[in-house]
Amino acid sequence: MEIGDAGVAVADPAIRQKYTEEREKRLRADGESQFLKLADSTQFKYLEDDPWVDHAAFNAKTPVLASGDDIKFLILGAGYGGLLFAVHLIEAGFNAQDIRIVDRAGGFGGTWYWNRYPGLMCDVESYIYMPLLEETGYMPRFRYAYGPELRAHADRIADRWGLTDKALFRTQCHSARWDDAAKRWAVQLEENRGPAEPKKEIKTTAQYVFLASGTLNAPRIPRLPGLSQFKGQHFHTARWNYGITGGTDTDWTLEKLKDKRVGIIGTGATAIQAVPQLAKWAKHLYVFQRTPSSVDVRGQRPTDPNEWAKMTSTKGWQRARSENFISRLVKTPSGEDLVDDGWSRTPSYCGLTGAPGIVAPEQIPDHIAELHALDFERAEKVRARVGKIVKDLETAEKLKHWYPAWCKRPTFHDDYLPTFNLPNVTLVDTDGKGVDGLTEDAVVVNGTSYPLDVLVLSTGFSLFVEGDSGSACQRAGIKIFGRGGLDMEEKWIREGADSLHGTGTTANFTYTLSLLGSHVATILAEAERRVGSSNKVTVEATKAGEDEWSGEVLKRASWFTAISGCTPGWVNREGTFGKGLDMEGQIKAARGTPWGEGMASFTEVLRAWQAEGKLRGIQVEGNV
Repeated sequence: MEIGDAGVAVADPAIRQKYTEEREKRLRADGESQFLKLADSTQFKYLEDDPWVDHAAFNAKTPVLASGDDIKFLILGAGYGGLLFAVHLIEAGFNAQDIRIVDRAGGFGGTWYWNRYPGLMCDVESYIYMPLLEETGYMPRFRYAYGPELRAHADRIADRWGLTDKALFRTQCHSARWDDAAKRWAVQLEENRGPAEPKKEIKTTAQYVFLASGTLNAPRIPRLPGLSQFKGQHFHTARWNYGITGGTDTDWTLEKLKDKRVGIIGTGATAIQAVPQLAKWAKHLYVFQRTPSSVDVRGQRPTDPNEWAKMTSTKGWQRARSENFISRLVKTPSGEDLVDDGWSRTPSYCGLTGAPGIVAPEQIPDHIAELHALDFERAEKVRARVGKIVKDLETAEKLKHWYPAWCKRPTFHDDYLPTFNLPNVTLVDTDGKGVDGLTEDAVVVNGTSYPLDVLVLSTGFSLFVEGDSGSACQRAGIKIFGRGGLDMEEKWIREGADSLHGTGTTANFTYTLSLLGSHVATILAEAERRVGSSNKVTVEATKAGEDEWSGEVLKRASWFTAISGCTPGWVNREGTFGKGLDMEGQIKAARGTPWGEGMASFTEVLRAWQAEGKLRGIQVEGNV
């Protein structure tokens, strides 16, 4: 370790060299194509199915949306994002009766509906992650809420704002096409009525359409040689199969694994939580690792009612606590550290989310060096923690991460590292290459076969469903056609990610979702106030508004240059992000980056824009 002029620890050049070496080990020529697309896979087509839904119960109900219906607000997505759009519309004065929510899942919750693996919990403090706690009066049971509680909270929100009977589940939106004469979106939906009935096509129209389908919506499967030949039982963590393991999504007693050799491929944020649960029950557990996670202390504990009463005694407490948390992640800490957890001690995560300060091109090398210096002490402590907990020295070395915090989402867990001290757990480190392949009954790594009865794929989610435009509609698997039949995806490929006020990012996703939901509701309420509520009001960003915003985004895009040196992963499209792009391509890609000065700045910009009261960059039209 070196000490700079200001007495601050700076990154050791040897450590940065180690980061580069570990990154180069993992670079692959096939990039994202190392993963299958579910649409092209017969073996894994089942991952598109909903294992939790009761089709018979749904089929017996009268649907809330039918062909020919005309709706004011159509929200695509029933996770926290979709619910927050709906809630903010209602709070802005719109009627819940005018809202319909569509989701291909069988219930509310989004990622918390689909993911039900044992050990599932949120990695952000529940007091700031679970939205609308102040409004619902709910006290989370634990500091970091477990999956069932997060799913139940989605239902609670829906019930509180009268949205329970406004959702059409098991339904996928295929396209939305703007009809300028009718001032309506013509929307094509398809309802999945289960294996006993044919799918049902629904054609409806809507005045406003909201995309809230999230990014973690397509489980990804690695293209492993021999995967189709494997005859053991297997499943993906995003569709956990309790029929194979035993237990349920609310009772993690995995008794069916007692005599089974289990393997799990992947050591990311999901595996960090699932591995300790598998280890409790498996006869033997093999953990196949390409890149270790950074694993710091979580500090899980039940909520203390007395602490809760003190914490929530002031009106606006949740927003204040959330923004205090954000201040720690953008290097501008404000007052007492209210959350005071591992995230609060990871300011270098701003390499991914942004922070105050515009980085000029000539400042990029110094900027990257400063980020590494900001991360160095934290990273060294996390690596040292591994050595203190894991008894086998060789295993401990393999579990140490060699990349900065902004390259992969940091993880926090109390039981993951101690799991590798158990006699029935083996870490199989692939030294960055990944597994070689599979046989009928084993996973092969470096020529060694590891016989398995059950294989768990903890290989994450695709960032892009198909193609490479990165547009919101493309990620949701929806075709969107605007004025004159313009294809949104083609526009983004040709011109880049034009938008107005999209988007900022932070570690606490629900803060971003709530901020955007409130912002959009404010715009629509003001637009309809100006021209009178009508079924033919249109609200859209102007070309000048988009250009101005994109210019501001471009000014700040250099902040994210440190990502290009990251070890391959979800953040940088397996090391291919920006690769091979000419200057024009780089500029187009930069237009789609988040707000480079971080979430606190982004929030201030939106609030200042609202305070102007001019709807600058927005065109509103009334009756025609």
